[in-house]
Amino acid sequence: MTKDVIALTPKMPDVSTLLAGLHAGGPDLGLNTLADGAVIQLCAPDGRALVSVEASLLVQVPGETARLLGPGLPDSPVWWTEARASTAVEEGGRLAGSFAGRLATVLKGSVWPPEAASTDVVPPRFDIAAVPAPPTSTPAVDVLTARTAVVIQERPVVAMTSWLSDALRTTAHSERALQIVTPPTSRLTLPTRTALRGHPNRWVVQDPNRGYYDGLSGAVLRWHGGAFTPTLGENGSASVAEAFKPAGDSGERQLILSLRAQHPATEDLVLGRCLEATWQTLTGAPPAGWSTAEPVNLPWSTRRLTEFARTRSPRPTWLIAIGHPDRTAMATVSVTRTPVGVEEDITLALGYGRDETPPLDAIEPLAKALAAEHGLTTMLTSLRAARRDLTVPPRFEAPSLPISFTLGNEAIKDIGLARALRPPLDLTPTRLGPTGEPCLHYPLGDGTDARSWTRLQRLTEHLGRS
Repeated sequence: MTKDVIALTPKMPDVSTLLAGLHAGGPDLGLNTLADGAVIQLCAPDGRALVSVEASLLVQVPGETARLLGPGLPDSPVWWTEARASTAVEEGGRLAGSFAGRLATVLKGSVWPPEAASTDVVPPRFDIAAVPAPPTSTPAVDVLTARTAVVIQERPVVAMTSWLSDALRTTAHSERALQIVTPPTSRLTLPTRTALRGHPNRWVVQDPNRGYYDGLSGAVLRWHGGAFTPTLGENGSASVAEAFKPAGDSGERQLILSLRAQHPATEDLVLGRCLEATWQTLTGAPPAGWSTAEPVNLPWSTRRLTEFARTRSPRPTWLIAIGHPDRTAMATVSVTRTPVGVEEDITLALGYGRDETPPLDAIEPLAKALAAEHGLTTMLTSLRAARRDLTVPPRFEAPSLPISFTLGNEAIKDIGLARALRPPLDLTPTRLGPTGEPCLHYPLGDGTDARSWTRLQRLTEHLGRS
């Protein structure tokens, strides 16, 4: 098991400050580095990693500390220095707290969680036998088996941090599952939920009264064969945990847009404009920031986003975008080089409270503008009853209900306009844009009718038929 402690400081910790923090365990501990120096480890004499410290990150996006850690902490700009301590040694958590406390004291900052902070010297006792961790170990992983990498998180909000992103890449490369274990009070951010949604990855919730269950499906789990697996009944089906039952309807909603845009791979291509235009239309402002992990630390810039994706091409690029604190919105973007150009796959979620109305009347004109100016090929818009803050609790949430589906001009060319205009449904698509090269917008429902899924299924089957 591990414990995360974060120092939030107004200044970047310099080398001398970091060394002062790393002396929290006394002079007998050693140092190791990972990821080309991006991670420093405080190690026992036998090589065992006690505390792993990630390179400090300047968070320049308003609201990120409150979104991920709770209220009452310094807001941007703030330097975020995260330490992850192993509790295989009893003093590991105190050691991480002393490291973070020393940084915060010298730089006049804060520590999360506040009760972890100290400046005491915490010399660990080494009265247990342990196998030294190899230098290529992933700091986020607590238990590693032939099948699974287990990460234990005790945060109120489990974000897709660089620690977790690294663990996800490593497990995928080694053909293992990533399983994140949390208490029932934890919630996931949308990027983390997306990462865990695909088999064999799993969110494991530890119910103190009834054991373990899957936070996304509710299946009761047990540890078996080196992984958390569903407990099957006599009929071979998994039982659902009592704690997974749905909460009452709070009136909160999420508007979700899943877009795909295709662009020619030209030198003057600027990525992110499709997302920016969508965000501006639906919220009245562009995104606040972007990053490859959480916390989202960089101010929004389509130029810098494009430059970053170019440095990675032809490898795909995955990004997160976040909105301003007063208008809850978050997106994930996948940029892929294809034989015909560059493709952006975007999922944008916007949160609304009981007294707020999702702007459904803006979807059709938005679809027209995206198809005409930003290479839109498809867009599915849906609505779901879920938290305004866009986090995912470990209980049942009803799936989203489709509102509309849009086909861009290039997609219509592949399908054929005549076929696209005559779906096998009691609906007529709206033609948007030029008469000769229209896009088609199919209304499917108002976000309350479950039959809209049947309409969408029949529509996509029709459009996909050659």
